[in-house]
Amino acid sequence: MNNEVTVFSKKRTCNIGGKLICFDEPKIMGILNITPDSFFDGGKYLQKKEALKQVSEMLSQGAEIIDIGAYSSKPQATPVAVKEEINRLIPILKSIRQHFPETLLSVDTFRAAVAKVAIQEGANIINDISAGNLDKNMLPLIAETKVTYIAMHMKGSPQTMQQHTQYQHVVEEIINYFLDKIEQLKTIGIYDIIIDPGIGFAKTLEQNYQIIAALEKFNIIQQPILIGISRKSMIYKILNTNPEHSLNGTTVLNTVALIKGANIIRVHDVKEAAECIKITKMIQ
Repeated sequence: MNNEVTVFSKKRTCNIGGKLICFDEPKIMGILNITPDSFFDGGKYLQKKEALKQVSEMLSQGAEIIDIGAYSSKPQATPVAVKEEINRLIPILKSIRQHFPETLLSVDTFRAAVAKVAIQEGANIINDISAGNLDKNMLPLIAETKVTYIAMHMKGSPQTMQQHTQYQHVVEEIINYFLDKIEQLKTIGIYDIIIDPGIGFAKTLEQNYQIIAALEKFNIIQQPILIGISRKSMIYKILNTNPEHSLNGTTVLNTVALIKGANIIRVHDVKEAAECIKITKMIQ
């Protein structure tokens, strides 16, 4: 058995919502976008009824974490006021927590004010695309509340990130970024950390594939690795299609990421992701 497969055996845990979650086996994070302008499913789950139905379906298909986002972070997305993000998020978050009290809930936000209210209403994880770089109050909040923190690599903001794709060695630079970031987080008392290389965020199409090809190198960081590639442009651009027809390409890349050591795959399509995990486990 080669090294690229045995990276699965590296035991990593996080305390999430009072539960010690072990990443010996990969987990599925189901995406719930409650925005009108997300690149794939924008507008589908803005109402409680539709959101709850989608969460129920994702859980039944094998999702262990639900990631709720009320601010679209696609390239050049229209900025949303903090109040609007909170108004979109909180009613649905509260309803999900009420109907699925044991479910691990993640909130996708880079704003401390949004994260604070979300944590008060039951969020177990804050998924921050900026790793604290866009809001100086975020890291102190995470240190105080002790929720699990997903730190993603990105340069710039959603509106400017595609202007910041200059790297000498993209994989090595991101690894060094995380080594420094983890040290910073632990220094202030943040220990339950998941890293996300940030596929599609301040990276070119070719750089995205370089990251996936070298994903096993990220094990040096010794934190759970999340990969979010579901239906992204790195798939549909090379296949000359669109997000709606990118499920097969997503499945291919999720399989490669799992073999190379991804601990969490963040997806729109949970059933297919669960099948990827079953098959890659058999390869082991």
